Amino acid sequence: MRRDNKRYRTFTRRALLLGAGQLGMFGVLASRMYYLQVVEGRRYAAMADDNRISPRLVAPTRGLIFDRAGVPLAVNQKTWRVSVTPEQSGGLEETLDRLAQLVPIADHDRQRVLKTARRQRAFQPVTVLDSLSWEDIAKISVNAPELPGVEVEMVPRRLYPYGELAGHVVGYVGPASVADLTGDPLLTIPEFRIGKSGIERARDVALRGTADIREVEVNAVGRVVRELRRIDGEPGRDLTVSLDVELQRFALNRLGTETGAAVVLDVKTGDVLAMASNPAYDPNAFSRGITPEEWKTLSTDERGPLTNKAVSGQYAPGSTFKMIVAAAALEAGVVTPGQTFFCGGSIELGDGRFHCWRRGGHGSMNVHDAIAQSCDVYFYEVARRVGIDRIAEMAARLGVGVRLGVELPNERAGLVPTRAWKKAELGKSWTIGETLIAGIGQGYVLATPLQLAVMTARLVNGGLAVSPRIAAALSGGDGAMRPLPVASAGPVGISQETLQVMGRAMAAVTTTQRGTAYAARIEDREMAMGGKTGTSQVRRITMTERRTGVRRNEMLDRKERDHALFVGYAPLHAPRYAVAVVIEHGGGGSAVAAPIARDILIETQRRDPARTMPGSPQASASPDVMQAMEVMRR
Repeated sequence: MRRDNKRYRTFTRRALLLGAGQLGMFGVLASRMYYLQVVEGRRYAAMADDNRISPRLVAPTRGLIFDRAGVPLAVNQKTWRVSVTPEQSGGLEETLDRLAQLVPIADHDRQRVLKTARRQRAFQPVTVLDSLSWEDIAKISVNAPELPGVEVEMVPRRLYPYGELAGHVVGYVGPASVADLTGDPLLTIPEFRIGKSGIERARDVALRGTADIREVEVNAVGRVVRELRRIDGEPGRDLTVSLDVELQRFALNRLGTETGAAVVLDVKTGDVLAMASNPAYDPNAFSRGITPEEWKTLSTDERGPLTNKAVSGQYAPGSTFKMIVAAAALEAGVVTPGQTFFCGGSIELGDGRFHCWRRGGHGSMNVHDAIAQSCDVYFYEVARRVGIDRIAEMAARLGVGVRLGVELPNERAGLVPTRAWKKAELGKSWTIGETLIAGIGQGYVLATPLQLAVMTARLVNGGLAVSPRIAAALSGGDGAMRPLPVASAGPVGISQETLQVMGRAMAAVTTTQRGTAYAARIEDREMAMGGKTGTSQVRRITMTERRTGVRRNEMLDRKERDHALFVGYAPLHAPRYAVAVVIEHGGGGSAVAAPIARDILIETQRRDPARTMPGSPQASASPDVMQAMEVMRR
């Protein structure tokens, strides 16, 4: 009996302990439920709604790009896209096989679809092809019952009506890469395209606009059930650029098969009226999605079609640099306009001999005649007297050897060396011989065609430091174009006396019979031009070759031929336009570059693009472009 009582008390005690433990656990659970449902109920209800209600972004319409006369250079064309939803396809690879029997699907497109499908959820559609023709869409639509999960939709695609004509300046759009991600939620939209080159890239934020926001109800796996509301965004802003597309066409055609660049500027505003780089590329290839074969062809072409030579090409400026040397010397007072130096065909410095391009020499030369006849010996002497540092300082004032801030990617700075530069970069001291070589625009000196055009503009516009401008006007909220402000151009810091000397000398280059570009002159006095020729060596001429006779360019392999350069302006009586032409391995500047520049200046004055002010688009485009605009509007 005692044993049973003891066992009963033990059982009772344990039952009480267990019951107390259970009661405590239920108390904890009850208090936690009270905390979650009552105290924190609103917060968790909001979180539940966040999981149920999902914001989705809708890409805005990209802004259009027009030339200064309102001709469209970049538009949005409606095109057809075919996509497939993996979970609805009943077998993605089999569906792609059936689709390939109707429209060709390249291997790289097939692999892209399969890779994308593995990365994302099965209910999310994957783009297979875009820019399909109406015939292709008809084939797919007729066979729709055998293509489960395949959907055809109309989408906008960036179209460049003038193709390679303005490709380097306008640029192109493409999918955002990891490096492009900046926190803008737009960049997370599949297939959303941003500016990758040219003005498309420089003004991308304004052109892309802001997204519409769709608030949709989704289920537990993220599938859309219904749309709850939509918040409208802003379409991209339209952009007017300074280019005259028909002048651009003329400049590119005038370059012909030559490799190089031509730039035309308005000397008063800095507007870039033409910027031709040859060879060019068609930006439509990138807009639609460039194939590996197309990319290989472009990227391996030794002529560099993907490079905008006007801003990224760096060339020894040759004799076009002589105005900078002369201006530096005149401003420093180390020479005077009437002071002469004798050119006998060469000059000696230590153990070295520096030759003039004219074997017999030019005789006595002052600054006017030395520029007109491009005497090298005169500029050897002037460079020695003024020194490399003052030459570099003058070059910077005139826009050479410095970045100009033009709204295009990959602008190069060129180079005008100094004593400090050589010490820092090469660890060596500067020599006087290097100063002499720099005095004729050779040696370390490098400049871009755009810099040479800016230099010319600043010399002939009264000494105003104009900067090159591409973007001319942006549309506002009401759609009307509003001109962008022109950067104020202060003085470059060169006296009017020096500028007048430079102007008269550059005029003599083309108007006097001994001028190096007299044969390329403009005979119409109202359109007459001034300028300066340049021939830039790309190889060293040995003493043996000088004794036996320097080989002419046509006797050399192309890569060993001189670059041909010319800078000019027109009209002489009231300069308004400046031009710079660089022909890679073209030979002599007077024979090759000057005639091209002359023809471009004649066409520029004939068109007189300065009269066309950036404003709202107007119907001045060709019929094919007008048709593209009509499609865009619909």
